[in-house]
Amino acid sequence: MDGLTHALLAAAMAGAAIVLGGVLARVEALLPGWLDMEVRHTVNAVVGGVLFAAVALVLAPHGAEVLNAPVAAACLGGGGILFLWVDKVLKDSGAKMAQVLAMLLDFVPEALALGAMLATGAPAALLLAMLIGLQNLPEGFNAYRDLTAGRHALRTATALAVLGGCALLGPLAAAAGYGLLVDRPESLGVIMLVASGGILYLTFQDIAPEVRLENAWAPPLGAVAGFTIGLVGHMLTT
Repeated sequence: MDGLTHALLAAAMAGAAIVLGGVLARVEALLPGWLDMEVRHTVNAVVGGVLFAAVALVLAPHGAEVLNAPVAAACLGGGGILFLWVDKVLKDSGAKMAQVLAMLLDFVPEALALGAMLATGAPAALLLAMLIGLQNLPEGFNAYRDLTAGRHALRTATALAVLGGCALLGPLAAAAGYGLLVDRPESLGVIMLVASGGILYLTFQDIAPEVRLENAWAPPLGAVAGFTIGLVGHMLTT
């Protein structure tokens, strides 16, 4: 298998988790109540742990290797500010695509980085693909619920088609990263750190505040489990 094919398959598998998340949301619609509140919060916590692992073990370290400290700090802070602005615009507009666009803000830059890392043979590339897939699953779940709720709800087939289109952006971004960023480590570092800043913003703005439940201990342990998954994957691939 050549490197480009490998990149396309890895990104496609990570993107497929978006559609799988939508399908699972559809199952919940057919069987209301099967996923209780504590399980929901625990899943969100696992996602937070996985996202934090992606930043701490893959994205930020690789970005910091090729950029000097002032540029790295500017990229990280700029990513947080960029995601804050997009988050505010989407919430103010009440757009039905808010969850979808938030998901793509994670997925597309990470897929770009994935393609470039596979082109250079970086062992952490497969770990990144796994972490992307793990975060895409619940994000696809939430995006489906967003698309099919309210007065202007989309039909099931249309909502799943939207998620399928999002999944296809992953291989396209990976191919672009593979072909355009492999000889531009500084550009790749900028993308990784901007994505890191955005992910940290989303984690502490949207995910972490929704995790805590009174008299429930599984959600915080879920965050530990999510980071543990990332750490073990990092140790096995480096």
